[in-house]
Amino acid sequence: MKGDVVMSKRIHVAIVGGGMGGLAAAAALHHRGISVAVYEQSGVLREVGAGIFVYPNSLRQLERMGLGPALARVGAKVGAGSEYYRMDGSVVGKVLTTDSSGWNGMYGMHRADILKVLADALPANAIHTGHRCIGFSQDEAGAHLAFENGNVTHADVVIAADGIHSVLQKHVVEPSAPEYSGFRAYRGLIAADRLPEWRREAHQIWMGDGKHFMVFPVRGGELLNYVGFVPTPSQTAESWSAVGDRDELAASFAGWDPRVTYLLEKVETCFWWGLNDRKPLGKWVNGRLALLGDAAHPMLPHLGQGANQAIEDGTALAVILQACGQDASVEDALKRYEELRRPRTSMVQAESRKNGLRYDSRYADLGQRDREIANIAVLRRSLYDYDIEKEALRFLSMDEATI
Repeated sequence: MKGDVVMSKRIHVAIVGGGMGGLAAAAALHHRGISVAVYEQSGVLREVGAGIFVYPNSLRQLERMGLGPALARVGAKVGAGSEYYRMDGSVVGKVLTTDSSGWNGMYGMHRADILKVLADALPANAIHTGHRCIGFSQDEAGAHLAFENGNVTHADVVIAADGIHSVLQKHVVEPSAPEYSGFRAYRGLIAADRLPEWRREAHQIWMGDGKHFMVFPVRGGELLNYVGFVPTPSQTAESWSAVGDRDELAASFAGWDPRVTYLLEKVETCFWWGLNDRKPLGKWVNGRLALLGDAAHPMLPHLGQGANQAIEDGTALAVILQACGQDASVEDALKRYEELRRPRTSMVQAESRKNGLRYDSRYADLGQRDREIANIAVLRRSLYDYDIEKEALRFLSMDEATI
């Protein structure tokens, strides 16, 4: 890739997990001249049909890797008409879509599209599908992975990017139990031409009655991604591909703003998944093994930062490992990565929970809720302004100053 940096020491990194976090980390490492291989348990790289947001805090990192044009081709710019509403459709306020400079670096993305962009940024032989990890060990010579297909591999560093049910997490810390939020999310995609009067660039959020509903564009505006968050007394599986009940979804939002009910009339099939997160882990690193993304910090989706924080993780890791000199310890470098990232992701986890409570209107005074929604722009702007590459370099310079 153009702009790759040649390192003085060729560190080899093995990443377990070929989802968003694993491929974003691989792209960041490769961009900085670090040898990387990705091991994915599925036979092919795939993401089921679901939309995510790429916000300014992660988009600026991806653009520095040279991925801006590719993302612009497959993303849907989100901006004009983005608003919060009460359940009856009355406007609460604007949804922030820029950082403090006014840069609108915000796309709605189909997961499969961004996954392909990240995969295309890697050498052809970097991704190994059909590799389910079943064993990990490490010694002074390096780290070692064993796979169900009988293959083994060796690396200087292993990154566990294998999601909320990480098989490698147990080698770092006692796995924490999932905490069910009490909500399931119905999601799906609808062709935009079936809703010709819909605001094509808008992120719209309706809030009320213990639930909320949102819509935003993906795939260049060709598709609209919708998500309905509904309370349920029974725990729903943590699955992206469980088929949901379309009639139950429509009934959950009966009587809401006609725009919501009109869209739901067009829904033919949908999926659902149970919303879980975990308390922040006590540690992310054990020797040559480090956790990344949902394996380290699964969070509720109410700030849309899950994938964006994983992209930040990958960038931080790449910057810190690139600075790992000939005599430096990769174990020490991974400790620096954890020290830099854990406070921020713990904060985002907590704020995501709080924002879900706002969206679901658990307030005696909705006026208070509406004022808090207006004030959330301050938090969002601070999230979008954050530049993990600059923070990692500053962190390393402070570290060097104490030596």
